[in-house]
Amino acid sequence: MSTNSHPHDGIITAYQDAPTRTVQAGGVSYAYRELGPKGGVPVIFLVHLAANLDNWDPRIIDPIAAEHHVITFDNRGVGASTGIVPDSVEAMAEDAVTFIKALGFGQVDIFAFSLGGVVAQALVLKHPGLVRKLVLTGTGPAGGKDMDKVAGTTYYDILRATLTRSDPKEFLFFNRNATGKPAARAFVDRLKERTADRDTAVKVKTLQTQLKAIKKWGRSAPADLSVITQPTLIANGDNDRMVPSILSEDLHRRIKGSELVIYPDSGHGGIFQFHDKFAPVAVAFLCR
Repeated sequence: MSTNSHPHDGIITAYQDAPTRTVQAGGVSYAYRELGPKGGVPVIFLVHLAANLDNWDPRIIDPIAAEHHVITFDNRGVGASTGIVPDSVEAMAEDAVTFIKALGFGQVDIFAFSLGGVVAQALVLKHPGLVRKLVLTGTGPAGGKDMDKVAGTTYYDILRATLTRSDPKEFLFFNRNATGKPAARAFVDRLKERTADRDTAVKVKTLQTQLKAIKKWGRSAPADLSVITQPTLIANGDNDRMVPSILSEDLHRRIKGSELVIYPDSGHGGIFQFHDKFAPVAVAFLCR
């Protein structure tokens, strides 16, 4: 039991202690974890490319779960969830809605990173009444500049990582410099803090299908994001090679009244590198 869990009141506040559960909906068994106090509007986390439940940084999840009901899940065909991964972002958004409704929620906050941020945009455009607040990190809009080049960068960095026997996220999420390299190692180590009840590894086929969906999304006509009226917090590092940082500014311009936080000398994983600064910002935003 980690130090910040309170077994006496039955509330799990450490992500590493949250048991993996399943819920059936639409012929799919969705794997998910939940923690934090129940009641209020839950925060649903939408994860990145080729990621499962074990890919969330506990330094982001735990501070939010101290005050909010937090739910992470594997979308259809990802990790321990059954079914086949859809090859479109819109279908992924519909699956996320199916999951949310299966848990009985009429309104949620969404915390999304990278591919999750793309799915979140599709979801809020189609189901605006379901979403109260949006946190979009390391992501970009449909039709955004170079959004369709994500696949090339991803394959290149996975190859680089394989050759150096390191985790691809060290290349994809962080700058390869004096600050980025130790931040990358620390992040990858944090993801290993949970030792029991780990999730099923993501298949190569899942990655390929998700990349196909991102490419399609990147090449599609820009959606009218001015219809998003939900309070929105946008964050990234200033040197995102995977989803260019300029796309966060693009999102900020398109979503009226949104807030933008860009962290210096950091990449796609800027929110993880600066978790000590970002987590309180996210908590304050969700509490308002």
